[in-house]
Amino acid sequence: MHYVLTINQRDSREVGDLTADLLKALRHVPAAVPFQRSVGDEVQGVVESATTAVDAALRALRHRRWHVGIGVGGLTPPVPERLVDAEGYGLVYARRAVDRARRTGERIPLAVEGPDGDVAAEAEAVLRLLGQIVATRTDAEWAVLDLMTPGARGQQKYVAQELGITTQAVSRAVVRSHWTEEWATRPAAARLLDLTHGPASLPAASLAY
Repeated sequence: MHYVLTINQRDSREVGDLTADLLKALRHVPAAVPFQRSVGDEVQGVVESATTAVDAALRALRHRRWHVGIGVGGLTPPVPERLVDAEGYGLVYARRAVDRARRTGERIPLAVEGPDGDVAAEAEAVLRLLGQIVATRTDAEWAVLDLMTPGARGQQKYVAQELGITTQAVSRAVVRSHWTEEWATRPAAARLLDLTHGPASLPAASLAY
């Protein structure tokens, strides 16, 4: 299974091309085809797990500068190192998704497309809620959260020492940012993305650009 992410910038005319910053934010995301500039201020990458697709999407939404399209569908083997050489339904779905994300005017510009349209819509709704949580965090909250590891115990004291703040301040930042709720919801979003593959792929004729 593949998940193709096509991500393009919302406001490059105002703030300049931020593609290099996004690629830096995505550099540690495991990818079947590494995230790379495709054209202009657009980035594309292919991942093999829904969990990774959720992570990559939220990394982009964090910066509030990007339209995010997730295409759930395979690539024609063998999978190349460069997306310019790739073919497959996943690319078509991702293009549809990012184009719709750009047109909707939603506060969280993310869309999901795949063989099962109903489940794709459910995945999209959950990811937008997660995106709303992520995109509205403050820099001070991110300073805390970037040092946190999901599932690890006893780390708030360490984070407080690293930042020179109290453990109570760390705790308040975690609560205000809904960090625990985000990580509890990520698996549901991934599960829905996985189910978007549907029982079978749609006929090629229905996937024309």
